[in-house]
Formats: sequence, structure tokens, C-alpha cells
Amino acid sequence: MKWFRRILLLILAIIIIVSAVVILNGYKLYSSVLEELSLADKISQIKNDEDYVTLDEVNKDYVNAVIAVEDHRFKEHGAVDFISIARAIISNVKAGELHEGGSTITQQVAENLYFIGEDDVVSSKIAEVFMSMDLEKNYSKDEILEFYINIIYFGDGHYGIREASTGYYNKEPKDLNLYEATLLAGVPNAPSIYAPTINPDLAKNRQQKVISSMVRYGYLTQEQADNIKEDDTNI
Repeated sequence: MKWFRRILLLILAIIIIVSAVVILNGYKLYSSVLEELSLADKISQIKNDEDYVTLDEVNKDYVNAVIAVEDHRFKEHGAVDFISIARAIISNVKAGELHEGGSTITQQVAENLYFIGEDDVVSSKIAEVFMSMDLEKNYSKDEILEFYINIIYFGDGHYGIREASTGYYNKEPKDLNLYEATLLAGVPNAPSIYAPTINPDLAKNRQQKVISSMVRYGYLTQEQADNIKEDDTNI
């Protein structure tokens, strides 16, 4: 039994050392990007963009759709949602493939602000957590959500909800109808796949996921959801 305990202790020591190295590398990446441009300055750049919109300038259905499909516990958890991560791991294991993520909206903001295109995926994910903690510390949930809808990519060269709504529908974000709002809410999950001008059928399939999530979390009734399906707005 002694040799077995020694092996367990060795494995535990290796796990602790590897974890420490991974976290340290992530922290170094987090620190290095902040040295180049602080979070406050990065946010200032975004808010100074001519297409930046505030939450009250966006259709409420779109905001609800985003929360429902991307992070329905957004207002309840901190920078990281461990419940969502655990659920995603279980779901992916059952499915035998990676089809569900556990990143919060805050983590997605951190990724889009600083870590898109990073080669070291593991370090960038750890860095995202540190950056997400900064975001949650310095900004309100509404502000973080506002950042999110202004920086995510919608395909066809459209960044942010204003570019997407004007580019796809020739409308301001506040003028989107429920059909348009639910369709656009699903695109950023995989814009190269769900952009409505590229794969309209897949975009509508993803839209149904958005609508189902809105019903599940109380943003829509089933009757409202059924009516959306009958609305065939064209792009």
C-alpha cells in the first residue's frame, strides 16, 4: 500500500506543478496585454467608436435573446460560472464531441478585447479569467453586456449589433423585430456558419435554439415563439 500512496502523491504533485505553471503562464499573458493597453483605455476606444450603442438604444428582445442563449445566469454569477462549465463538460462527454462551451458573457468580452487569435489556447483561457475578474470588478453587469453586443462579430464584416442590424436589415438596433432580434442573437456563436447571408438555413436552425432558450428561461411564451416561426422576414 505504501507504493500506491507514493504514486498517488507523485501524481498529485505533478498535477499541482503543472497547474501552477499553466496559471502562471496565463497570468503573464494577462499582465503583458495590460502593459500594452490598459483595460480602461481599451474600453474607452470601444465606446468612442461611431457605431457604439448603449443598451437603451437596442431592442430589448435582442438583449434578452443574447442572455438566454449565451449565459442565462449572467446576472447571478461572477466572472466565471462553474455550474455552466460543469454542465458543458457533462454535455460534451455525453455527446462525444465539443458542442457546448461554458464561457460567460464576461469571459467572451475579455476574449474579444484582448485574446482573439492567441496561439496558446490554454494560457489565453487562464488570462481571460483574470481579465474577466477585472471587468466584473470595475464595470456593472449592464456595462459588460453593453460591451459584449458592441464588439462581437456577426459575419460579413459586421462587428457589433449596430453594424449587423444596419448591414443585414438596414435598421437601427432599436427597430429590430422579434424575428430579426432572435436570428442575430444566434449568429456570433459561429459567424462563419450562422451568418444569414452565408447559410440562411443554418442561421434559422440556430435561431430556433435562441427561441427555445428564451422560452425555457421565461423571456417568451410558447405562443410567442410559435408566432416567430411563422414570420419569414427576408434579408
